[in-house]
Amino acid sequence: MLGAMISFGIMSIGGRELSGDLSTVQILFWRSLIGFAIISCIVGRVGWDRVRTKNLRVHVGRNIAHFTGQFCWFYAIATITLAEVTALEFMTPIWTVLMAAVFLGEGLSRYRLLAVTLGFIGTAIIVRPGFTTVELGTIAGLGASLGYAVGMATARFLALRERTLPILFYMMAIQMPLAFVLVLTVSGWVWPSLANMPWIVLVGLTGLTAHFCINRAMSLAEAGAVTIIGFLRLPFMVLVGYLAYGEKPEVWLIGGSLLIVFGLYLNVRDSQVRDYQVRDSQVRDG
Repeated sequence: MLGAMISFGIMSIGGRELSGDLSTVQILFWRSLIGFAIISCIVGRVGWDRVRTKNLRVHVGRNIAHFTGQFCWFYAIATITLAEVTALEFMTPIWTVLMAAVFLGEGLSRYRLLAVTLGFIGTAIIVRPGFTTVELGTIAGLGASLGYAVGMATARFLALRERTLPILFYMMAIQMPLAFVLVLTVSGWVWPSLANMPWIVLVGLTGLTAHFCINRAMSLAEAGAVTIIGFLRLPFMVLVGYLAYGEKPEVWLIGGSLLIVFGLYLNVRDSQVRDYQVRDSQVRDG
């Protein structure tokens, strides 16, 4: 998760640097193309039989949702502060809890309901509708968290059935054509300058390493521990935004983020208690 955090930080800076010359669609295209080229070389070396899947429809649905979230994310980091984008991303686990309850039939305990409530209150504090102008970048940040939540919910399904390599391969293989079709529909194509090429490579590479690290973390450690480490992304991105662009976080951002993080902590603790109860029941049943 520390590797994922560093990867997202570098990708955020790369996306911000490229946004001055390239559109969000073009950044997405280059990110997908670089990632697909890298993962194709890896698969070609280890064997194409390693990426066979019986869950192609799940991969397609997951990556359409993730691609939409990624588009919103790149747009958001070009228009609002990095800290605000990261804070709004903390809604992803909250959306995931609601989706699990509605579509997967998972129960909503008191702690989970409180976590959802705190998440919405924290988001309202950050966005402050009616008290300040809600920027399109803020709406895009919320859209990114929703798209990522769909991706996370379906990732649980795939992680139980497949290894990390096919999940990454189909992610790039599906999102690259989507980005290409989107580029064809948008006028004003601009070829990147030589100065932009290092940023393009970094965005493509870190987009791949971030998701590799997340999938590996989920397979090596408990979800609760992984999520808690993920909380460090907010202070990390505040630091990146301050050092790279002089962005100073507002008190509303800090206050709203603390509520969201506390809600996430309650959700993690509730999950740990549920896991303990299940294991204890299994031990008593022999």
